[in-house]
Amino acid sequence: MDPPVRFDAVGLLTLREIRAFVRRSSARGGVVFFALLYVLGSLFLGGMVAIGNVGGGYSLYILWNGSSGAWNYPGLLLIAPWGVVSLPFFATLAMVVVAVGVGYGMTVAFLLVVRLLRPRATRSGGTTTASTVAGLTPAMISLVTLGACCSTTAAATAGVGLVAQASGTTTANLLLNNWYLGVFQIGMVWVALLAQEMLLIVYGGLFGRPTTGPVTSRPLTGQLVAAGALRAVLLGSAVVWALAVAAQWTTVDPTRAGVGLWAQWIGQHWVIAGLALSAALFPSATLGALGRLRHRWGGAVALVFLVLGLSVLTWVPPPLPSWGLDGFVNQILGSLAVSGWGAVPVGAVGGPALIARWLGEYLLLGGFTVAATLWPTKVGPLLTGSVPWSGSPRPAPDVESRLSGPEPRATTTPTAHGSE
Repeated sequence: MDPPVRFDAVGLLTLREIRAFVRRSSARGGVVFFALLYVLGSLFLGGMVAIGNVGGGYSLYILWNGSSGAWNYPGLLLIAPWGVVSLPFFATLAMVVVAVGVGYGMTVAFLLVVRLLRPRATRSGGTTTASTVAGLTPAMISLVTLGACCSTTAAATAGVGLVAQASGTTTANLLLNNWYLGVFQIGMVWVALLAQEMLLIVYGGLFGRPTTGPVTSRPLTGQLVAAGALRAVLLGSAVVWALAVAAQWTTVDPTRAGVGLWAQWIGQHWVIAGLALSAALFPSATLGALGRLRHRWGGAVALVFLVLGLSVLTWVPPPLPSWGLDGFVNQILGSLAVSGWGAVPVGAVGGPALIARWLGEYLLLGGFTVAATLWPTKVGPLLTGSVPWSGSPRPAPDVESRLSGPEPRATTTPTAHGSE
């Protein structure tokens, strides 16, 4: 068994390994290149730069107020002979923050792919980096690309319509309240970078970070591929589900919201999303903690998880829907224009987008919360690609469990006829 990796929450949240990896690789130029590339794309796709024959000279204005949202001010307006540049405050700030994240995510993804595909002897001797790739869990391999793909697609301004449908609002509403797009972009990129940070922590020995032991290799199987896909989908759904609260704030003033809406935002969205996000990134630790909640006061916490999961997965009775809470059945009744029974209007989202939202958020996250609370020992292997011991040899534990320390070793008890 490999020794446990020392877990540092502050280091994880501040992306310490990513910054150190880029510094060791002398790849700061790559971060700047990808960041500038993203900024240029965002300026043109977001309409901040308009090219045309304006004529005249150069004029620079600082806009302190106007008819649009307060988050756009102070802003800069540059009028030049070749076009117009408009830089609203929060949109520009979010673009710069996301650009830095994209720069790090793309650079790290590029460096990891190069190192994984370049055959060279590792410190453990005998094996090569290319052959060791087969031992990396597909969950973590998928998180490598997540840092690059989510940074450029989910955070791209061109994906406004997709963001609106996933968040349960309209494109026009998001364009009017464009601060939410900045929040959504920053949230998606940060979570993607957290995934890459975990990759470097767990497999640091392969990428130049000193470790106290070799990385455990596991054969690439369909079970591991399915586990990686499940964790990637769970991670994306959890982020969108959590940020959907900010989308509601574009139409509802949170300072004037009632108890029902806050119960939905905190309980049904943030608690469930937090559990799913933690399980996608730390499956062994999260499911192990859920398994220990049955002791003492932990039973009350498990009951809260169960009630919240069931409310999202099934149905919330009247009058709770009128206060702001809802579930999958309430959404179904609302889409069928049923009066009463707690039916909730589904809003402007419809068609395939609505079905995808039901499947990826209400059913997946609600069902996962219920299953993880009731059967944590059975859900855990689905996320790690392991098979629970049932008389057959148990495969090597998921390498990510090293973050939580080594598992207890099984012992055999001799019988009258010898040991089994």
